[in-house]
Amino acid sequence: MREKVGLIGYGVMGKVIADRLSNQGYDVCIHDAQKTTLDQAKSAGHSIFRTPDEVAKQVTIILLSLAKPTQVIEVVNRIVDSVKTGSSSSVIIVDTSTVDPTTSRVCASIAENKEIGYLDCPVLGRPTACGNWTLPVGGQNKLIECVRPILEVFASNIVHVGPSGYGSAIKLLNNLMFGSINSITCEIFALCERLELETHVFFDTVANSGAGTVSNLFRELGPKIIDQEFTPTFSIDNLHKDLELGISMASEIGMTLPLSEINRNLSEAAQAAGFGQEDTSALVKVYEQQ
Repeated sequence: MREKVGLIGYGVMGKVIADRLSNQGYDVCIHDAQKTTLDQAKSAGHSIFRTPDEVAKQVTIILLSLAKPTQVIEVVNRIVDSVKTGSSSSVIIVDTSTVDPTTSRVCASIAENKEIGYLDCPVLGRPTACGNWTLPVGGQNKLIECVRPILEVFASNIVHVGPSGYGSAIKLLNNLMFGSINSITCEIFALCERLELETHVFFDTVANSGAGTVSNLFRELGPKIIDQEFTPTFSIDNLHKDLELGISMASEIGMTLPLSEINRNLSEAAQAAGFGQEDTSALVKVYEQQ
């Protein structure tokens, strides 16, 4: 019999996690709030369930891959309420969502009050890199060892970064940097066009130069901008959400982030122009409209 693993949220990242686990012999028990998404999971051969509660009754390890902090808190409460008294000590919730540290700590407290394990375990890496992701994990190290065989199916680098909330903090710090690299890349390509330079010449020259300005993200965004291909790998809407979370995280400790606030404002301009569901590289269109 195949080992069962729960997964709440079959979005972009949840899908690749589920498919990877299934390919490695796991029976993935899935719930998603969207019926069409749940139908897709069923078509992919996964076991589907109507509620998080039903998933929790099938498994002891439950992965979360959700869009918003409020969704994570709601699902954690439902899982905790559904676990039978006396069986809770073997249950572990692993949250791979991008949320703020406060949400992770609240959820860890909710879970621990019923002796349920909780790890904040967000993903560093693009969907196509599944299998080679880095997971900064906040929570108890002994819980990480319990779920390590599952995490190693979709991540090659699992790092215990501290107590609950620290994994989420590292993910937001990373995405704040992503926002700045994304903005300056789009800004420079728009300037390049305005200077009547061939964008592909600019990209090829810089990307192959060995200059310190070249990053993997620059290498990925450049061709998208040149080809005007904005199918989302990571949408402007999702980036905006993460920028908001990161700015709020800083605000809670009395720090302002001027650059990140500019990046947030740019993403809001892109949303207002109707580009929110497109790839973050579509931010270039905000400049092109000037």
